Amino acid sequence: MQTAQHDPARDDCPFTIRPMNAALGAEVDGPDLSQPLDVAMKDAIYKALLAHHVLVFRNQTLTPEQQGKFANNYGELESHVGRLRNGKRYPVINDITNKTPDGELIPSQVNRGPNHWHTDKSYHAIPSAITMLHGKEVPSQGGETLFVNMKLAYEKLSPALKARIDGLKVQHSWEANRINVGETPATEEQKKERPPVTHPIVRTHPDTGTRALFIGTHIDIVQGMSREDSDALVEELMEHAIQPKFRYDHAWRQGDLVMWDNRSLMHRGNTNYDMANEPRVLQRTVIIGTAPF
Repeated sequence: MQTAQHDPARDDCPFTIRPMNAALGAEVDGPDLSQPLDVAMKDAIYKALLAHHVLVFRNQTLTPEQQGKFANNYGELESHVGRLRNGKRYPVINDITNKTPDGELIPSQVNRGPNHWHTDKSYHAIPSAITMLHGKEVPSQGGETLFVNMKLAYEKLSPALKARIDGLKVQHSWEANRINVGETPATEEQKKERPPVTHPIVRTHPDTGTRALFIGTHIDIVQGMSREDSDALVEELMEHAIQPKFRYDHAWRQGDLVMWDNRSLMHRGNTNYDMANEPRVLQRTVIIGTAPF
């Protein structure tokens, strides 16, 4: 971790920042996110997010309602098409967890989807802008959340590959996601609720104007390509994007609130912990974004 510094975007930044590495991520010291934010704090946090893509706030204690109020500073909370294993819809503020609804620990996560590289809700016509996870219970080791900087990954593509993918459109869907991650198939109701959508394979950030790869396990097929050629191209881009030089792996501490920008990142959970004996409960809020372009 690098030396603490003020946010370079502001001379009057009300907190200090410690960048995690050269690719992305920063630890923020100062804010108590359980309390209402004034305009200066709200804006400074967002500017830091745009600069670092992932922000880590340590030692937070947030009820679901408090986390929801913090998230609402940055937009409208997003619902989920998925269902819990008991058949009920995920609440707007929900948990990434290895616990059943009755609190029993199980030797596999309740939902395996988060363990694969993805950008939140890319199967929506309006994908997620910002996601926040709060570490309520974390394992003694393992269970990290891994991030890759898709802006930097795009910038480091060869000119030939940039030219090859320029203007390509990709179909994303909830149905493809369930197949790709080996989860229970999408129901007919879910397919109707979340039909396939098409997005550019390279998206432009609405606030910064920077470009980033927009791929992951929600992808079905690249338009205009055969299945074989589409799969080969997506695999090539994925292998490039997940290189260590583009990555930050977040090792959870209890009380962490991690906030990230889906418009420039891809992420996944790590299953390298003792799921049968140690809980991993991350309280989740997601903010609706804008249509990719």
